[in-house]
Amino acid sequence: MKKIILFLFIVLIAGCNNSFSWKNYDESIEIKESKDHSNTRMQFKLIQSKIEIKNEWFKNISTELNQFSQKKYNTLKPLIIEKSIPEIQTNILNSSLTYEDLVLFYLYRIQSIEFNKNQYLNSIISINQNIIEEAREKDKTKPQSIFSLHGIPVLLKDNINYDGLATTAGSIALNDNISNNAFVVGKLKSEGALILGKTNLSEWAYYFCNNCPSGYSAQGGQTLNPYGRKKFDSGGSSSGSGVAISANFSSVSLGSETSGSILSPSSANSIVGLKPTIGLVSRSGIVPISSTLDTSGPMTKNVIDNAIVLKAILGYDPDDNMSVSVDDIDLESIINSSLKGKRFGVFKDYLNDSLYLNAINKIVKLGGIVVEFSPPKVDFSGFRKILDYDMKFDLPKYFKKNKILFTGINDIIKFNNKDSLMRSPYGQGIFKSIISDSTKLDEINSIKTRIKTEGKKYFDIAIKKHKLDAIISINNYHAGYAAGAYYPCLTVPMGYDKNGKPFNLTFISPSFTENKLLQIGYAFEKETNFRVKPFN
Repeated sequence: MKKIILFLFIVLIAGCNNSFSWKNYDESIEIKESKDHSNTRMQFKLIQSKIEIKNEWFKNISTELNQFSQKKYNTLKPLIIEKSIPEIQTNILNSSLTYEDLVLFYLYRIQSIEFNKNQYLNSIISINQNIIEEAREKDKTKPQSIFSLHGIPVLLKDNINYDGLATTAGSIALNDNISNNAFVVGKLKSEGALILGKTNLSEWAYYFCNNCPSGYSAQGGQTLNPYGRKKFDSGGSSSGSGVAISANFSSVSLGSETSGSILSPSSANSIVGLKPTIGLVSRSGIVPISSTLDTSGPMTKNVIDNAIVLKAILGYDPDDNMSVSVDDIDLESIINSSLKGKRFGVFKDYLNDSLYLNAINKIVKLGGIVVEFSPPKVDFSGFRKILDYDMKFDLPKYFKKNKILFTGINDIIKFNNKDSLMRSPYGQGIFKSIISDSTKLDEINSIKTRIKTEGKKYFDIAIKKHKLDAIISINNYHAGYAAGAYYPCLTVPMGYDKNGKPFNLTFISPSFTENKLLQIGYAFEKETNFRVKPFN
């Protein structure tokens, strides 16, 4: 009898462990099918990560996770799925939920979907192995406010340093890069947030290979859109952050943007994304493309969470030469906002887009004033040269500060060439062009000045003439102009086309007007509530 019981116990344990085991399968048919996709960037060479990182995610927390049942998951689901931070904190305060429950729920959901051959999204690169213990510590105290980040799990794009996990930028070259917390991570932790893990991204923040799929990295494989796996683009470069938040794998996430890398995946995955004014949010401790144009920003399911995260990560950072001290995120003003009397510039050429027109009409019905305009022609030639020049010099500085053995981009190219099928299947076209670029400092400074002037001109003529509060765009369509101007952008879900593909409405306004953008976004979201979660 004892032998039978022992045998059953061993089988039970083995069964639990197997549930966390991932083995790559033959994806040749899926790859072949992708070649028929009308979007060449959806024609994949690889989908799964070749290094099978999934089996490391729950390595030291599998015991606790094995004890979390489907029944418990179903009980907690109405308290967590699609809920805002204030709603979650309310559930904590009335003892319907604990932070440990919240973390285990997300871990269980990640495992259930990302380990399923027919559902996985490749949105995660790594998981904090101390997350359950840290959640238990947070349960010893209650938040002071429902707008608090205390105990709230946050995912980080894997180009943002967190000292508990490697920061890889999606590259196998940075497997061992465990560096001190980025400034923004320190701010999150000081507000009581929990770092749940790291998200997949377009490798090197989508400034690595030419015409490659957005959302692909050698570390994490091909990020897939939950609204249409292998059908819709996941957006880039903060692909994993967009997908993971849309799929309810965490409460909130941080992404980064140089030109469109928060706006694009937020729009593609029907979530709220904010690209702040350059300098408002620190960039130190983040793998760089351009010290001129880089920024980090929140990616969330709703506007109030976005505002809460932005308020938390603001602050002057002496290690960032563009950092400024601004603290004007007023949550009360955001919650009490309306569109009545607000003035918006809308692009005449986009009014034949049915989703855009529908959103604009709703704004008018809510009391907004709309002015149609056509933007002036501007000279944005040389924009890419800024990125090329900056990355050539900024990346070695990051390597040196974080004690990484590589000295520059050429070292990364050589490393990847040793096994290009695994490390760079789409080539290293952008990295190679950076190495060959010979633009001098005086020319770059001239380009930077012109791009900023022309970027402002693109928006300011209409803003000043019509006294606009914001200009309204679609997705990341004007991300480059906003980046050049240093103008913040807030993108909010505005619906889905006939095929179910998400689209967002994007509000753009002058530098350091984030509070106004969040007021506008909150009022729009509250009255329209366009977001529909991708699956249960």
